[in-house]
Amino acid sequence: MAINVIPKDEMILTDTELDLDEIDHGGEDFKGSTLQKIEIKLPDSICGQRLDKVLSTLVPDYSRSRIQQWIEQGHVLVDGKVSKIKTTMLGGEVVQVQPQAAADENAFAPEDIPLNVVYEDDAIMVINKPAGLVVHPGAGNWSGTLLNGILFHRPALAMVPRAGIVHRLDKDTSGLMVVAKTLIAQTELVRQLQARTVKREYAALVWGTPSSHGTIDAAMARHTRDRLKMAVSHSVLAKPAITHYDRLATGMLERFPVSLVACHLETGRTHQIRVHMASLGFPLVGDTLYGKQHLARFFARQALQARKLGLIHPISGSAMEWSIPLEADFVELISQAGMPAQ
Repeated sequence: MAINVIPKDEMILTDTELDLDEIDHGGEDFKGSTLQKIEIKLPDSICGQRLDKVLSTLVPDYSRSRIQQWIEQGHVLVDGKVSKIKTTMLGGEVVQVQPQAAADENAFAPEDIPLNVVYEDDAIMVINKPAGLVVHPGAGNWSGTLLNGILFHRPALAMVPRAGIVHRLDKDTSGLMVVAKTLIAQTELVRQLQARTVKREYAALVWGTPSSHGTIDAAMARHTRDRLKMAVSHSVLAKPAITHYDRLATGMLERFPVSLVACHLETGRTHQIRVHMASLGFPLVGDTLYGKQHLARFFARQALQARKLGLIHPISGSAMEWSIPLEADFVELISQAGMPAQ
């Protein structure tokens, strides 16, 4: 059986995944102008197995998901013809695979994206991320991210996994994030996040009037039907999620009641505040994914901002805390609702 594969020294893998729900999963990142074609005559022993499984076994240098993409895109031929992922192989077929460069091959390129640095020393950097900026490259956003900006303004962070990013905010959520500048600092910050000792407070404007305060202890998992969404779940795959909230003020947007709440995260699941508040019947103003799409005219994004961040400095051991005022568009929104400036 002849197998012609790309040499190992031409293959570059992204750094190891941090054990954090907030960080996106990476994949292979293949650099180089030419990826060699692979040709395999399938052995009889694979008879009855589907095509993608066969190739993931015989060509282990590539992930099964990557191979499935190539099959769907027509870059895999079986006896000279395009095939399907689930096609059953009988043995003896000649399979040709033309590897394709990953869409994310420039994901870690430095880009001149402005950074609003609130605090910085030799170990950490605290950034006020604007709404509309994606934190980390991923599907549909392989450039123009906070990570690209960090690598431009702090080139040395190319030596730290994920450019020092240890947690993230949604694209349309603004506010404070901490970035580690050394591997030691990153490891310690990850430990603090896992130990739930990092203090994170968010301001959110929600539809309706929740109780004066409360705790939402509801595990979360990927939505079973809509993969873009998260959901409160009792599935065995669900992860613990705890949000504490306090109602700060109430008002009206036209004839609709709204409330300004402070949310304190004990855990940091994807979309946690948005999902938890919506699960109580109080979705965020402007959140069309989990909330009231017909009321999107009031705000162009979810009304959510990470206002306070507290942690133990990973080197000095000192307790540190930062806070920022509400963004101008958020201030205008609560003003429209007849609430005092916060």
